[in-house]
Amino acid sequence: MQDILYISAIQTDLHWESPENNRAMLDDHLLGIDSDTDVIVLPEMFTTGFSMNPRPYAEPPDGPTLAWMKAKAQAHQAALTGSFMVCDKNHFYNRLFWVFPDGRYKSYDKRHLFRMVGEEQVYSSGNKQLIIEWKGWKICPLICYDLRFPVWSRNIGLGYDLLIYVANWPAARASAWRALLPARAIENLSYVVGINRVGIDGNGKMYQGDSLIADYKGQILWEGDKAASSITYPLSHTALLEYRNKFPAHLDADQFSFVM
Repeated sequence: MQDILYISAIQTDLHWESPENNRAMLDDHLLGIDSDTDVIVLPEMFTTGFSMNPRPYAEPPDGPTLAWMKAKAQAHQAALTGSFMVCDKNHFYNRLFWVFPDGRYKSYDKRHLFRMVGEEQVYSSGNKQLIIEWKGWKICPLICYDLRFPVWSRNIGLGYDLLIYVANWPAARASAWRALLPARAIENLSYVVGINRVGIDGNGKMYQGDSLIADYKGQILWEGDKAASSITYPLSHTALLEYRNKFPAHLDADQFSFVM
C-alpha cells in the first residue's frame, strides 16, 4: 500500500480533429511532468476535441493512440488515462483508457452521452463502471457529463478512494463544474480530480479550464487557471482513512442497485 499517490493533471488546449498534432503537443506537456508521479490525467477526447465526427478519426482499440499511451506510461513509469474516439465492432465510443506502465490497460465507455449536441446519436453508451487498483489505491475514472449523475458515481461500500473526471466542459457551464466536483467528493468520502481543457474548439465552444483537485471534505486542494497548465499533487490515503473513521457517513447510505 502506497500512502502518498502523486497525481499529475494536464490542462491544455486541443487541436481540432487532429490526433497526430495533439499527440505531439502532449509529448511536450509530458516533458514537464514530475518524475515521481504515479498517475497522469489527460482531458476527454484528447486527440480531437469534443467532436461528433468520429468516422475519419475514430481508431480501433489497439490503434496508434493506445500505442502512444503505452509508450508514455512506460517512459514515465506511471499510469496514464484520458479518453478518445474508438471504433469497436462497428460502433463508436467515447472511451477512456487506463494504461499501466507494463503495457496492460483497462477501459471505460462513457455512460451518459451529452444529448444537447447529439452525442447519443453518434456514440454508443457504456454500461459498466471501472474500478482501477493501482499502488494500493482504488480509483474510479469517469467522463465529463457523467459528473451530473450522482447515482452512477455513488461510492457503494467505499469501493474507491479517488474519483477522476476527464472532460471537455464549456465555460458557459463552468459554475456547474465547480459546484459538482466538490459535491461528488463530499457525498462519496473520496478525493476527486476533474481535468478539463482550455481554448476554443472547432464548433466555437470556449473552455476555461478550472481543473481541480478536491479532498473528501470537498475542500479545493488545487485549482487550475484559465490557461494551459499542469500540476503534480500528493494525495494521502492515511488522511482519507482517518476522516472516514471519524465521519463514517457511508454507513447510513441508502442501498440500491442499477437497472440498465
